[in-house]
Amino acid sequence: MTVSFVLTYDSLIETVEQYLERQDEAVVNQIPTFITLCEFEIAQQIKTLGQMQVVQTNFVAGNPVLAKPARWRKTVSMSYTDALGEKQPILLRKYEYLKAYWPNATSTSAPKYYADYDYEHWLIAPTPATALAVEILFYERIAPLSSTNQTNWLTQNAPNVMLFGTLLQAMPFLKNDTRQIFQEKYSQALSALKLEDDLRLADRQAIAKES
Repeated sequence: MTVSFVLTYDSLIETVEQYLERQDEAVVNQIPTFITLCEFEIAQQIKTLGQMQVVQTNFVAGNPVLAKPARWRKTVSMSYTDALGEKQPILLRKYEYLKAYWPNATSTSAPKYYADYDYEHWLIAPTPATALAVEILFYERIAPLSSTNQTNWLTQNAPNVMLFGTLLQAMPFLKNDTRQIFQEKYSQALSALKLEDDLRLADRQAIAKES
């Protein structure tokens, strides 16, 4: 019987210890930090299908500000369902454009545009008149690993990226001159992951053109 390998938070810590050949408390206690730094590094470098999420929410009548989902990174698209049950797109514009287009936020109408208000909110114009249903497609930072969250998309689909990325983050702390070895392995694994997702994106764009 073949057992598939599944990387978990605990097994990642154990494997990192084995690669580093260190069990001293000062190093072991830092491994969770190396994992977190690795996750941030990956999030900054790639946007994969595994990071894409869809959220359903509602506008607040009379409020031009809409909260972004937790771990939001980049908006892909936004639309709302009108009174006839039909989807209507909301288009991305600059913040300044929205303020000029709809200067009186207390005036309401059907939304047409959105902009980043700050890192946690969008600005909508015109201000929604009713609590319309909204659908948002966005990239998120993948749920971080921890003792209570043993797996995520990366451990299940790119365990080599997580392993070598974590080892790479450990090198400056250890003042280790073997950093190049892990840099090469991490870069190779990350490039393979990017290529795989670029192919998915190309398929999505081809389907969109044909639809």
